[in-house]
Amino acid sequence: MIRVTAVAALLATAPLSVAAHQLVVFASVDCEAVTVEAKFSNGRVVQQGEVRVLDGDNSLLTTLKLKDDGQVQVPLNSVDHSGGLVIEVDTGSHDNYWIVTPEDIARKCGS
Repeated sequence: MIRVTAVAALLATAPLSVAAHQLVVFASVDCEAVTVEAKFSNGRVVQQGEVRVLDGDNSLLTTLKLKDDGQVQVPLNSVDHSGGLVIEVDTGSHDNYWIVTPEDIARKCGS
């Protein structure tokens, strides 16, 4: 009975430890590129992951790999950003996204 209780206790707390390390995605824009940053909620930098860049209609534009510092740059001249961009980051076990609106890009480009 003690083993069953211990196993049940471990199973009950397992989701809490997984939820404690959520993926945080942030994207900032200057007029030339979108800089994507990914880290876990505990502050640890994501060292491996895939970044998918989609347009405002959710069509895949490009796929990039995160660098060891948890960042990647998406040159604006390499993607159609007129309808905004959806930046998805997938580490294999965690995923999250950031939306870059056309207004975000226009504001940074002074138009």
